[in-house]
Amino acid sequence: MLSILSKNKKKTKEVEQPDIIPQWPLVYPPAEIPPVPADLTFEKVPGTLLKENGILFMDKEFNQENCMPLVKMIMEYNMMPAEKAPDIIHLYINSPGGLVASAFHLIDVIKTSRIPVYTYGMGMIASCGVLLMMSGTKGHRYLTQNTAVMSHQYASGAGGKEHELYASLKSFELTSERMVEHYVKNTGKNETYVRKHLLPESDVWMDAADAVKHGIADIVVQTY
Repeated sequence: MLSILSKNKKKTKEVEQPDIIPQWPLVYPPAEIPPVPADLTFEKVPGTLLKENGILFMDKEFNQENCMPLVKMIMEYNMMPAEKAPDIIHLYINSPGGLVASAFHLIDVIKTSRIPVYTYGMGMIASCGVLLMMSGTKGHRYLTQNTAVMSHQYASGAGGKEHELYASLKSFELTSERMVEHYVKNTGKNETYVRKHLLPESDVWMDAADAVKHGIADIVVQTY
């Protein structure tokens, strides 16, 4: 019996277990880090100063993905202690338009903000961009002299069977009425004026001076 056990013992070998976490050689940083050129240094991470001073940008198409960051930021500013929140929110707009529902989501947040929101049109403000532009604090809606402005009626595509199209018609009517009401409240013009000069059948292109005349903005900023 002893001889059998001794034979089995000789056959048993210890299996070497592999390391689960590889042991990599440590790399130490150099003793002295070379200085960064002065022209490449920032007091803070780029973008921090803009946010701290309440400067926001709407430079994309209006949809939920692009509007929600602005919605959240404006709400966050309003939740900050007064000593930390910016006195003014500056919203720069350069957009070709997009979804009206997303635009009104952002507009409702602006209208209920305890911090005044100044709007600045630069480049091009079209369709929903105009809706947003006129939503700023009265007397502080600025357009540069080079800004292109386009206003038009509500536009949307629809497809389906007859009853589905009739159902969509109600949505179109409600949105159109909502837009007209928004124009009336923010331009100071009556509905007849708005439908004739700002929401006729064809697109209305105008320069910054015309936009001020129609009540979309308040001040034309001459950049040069």
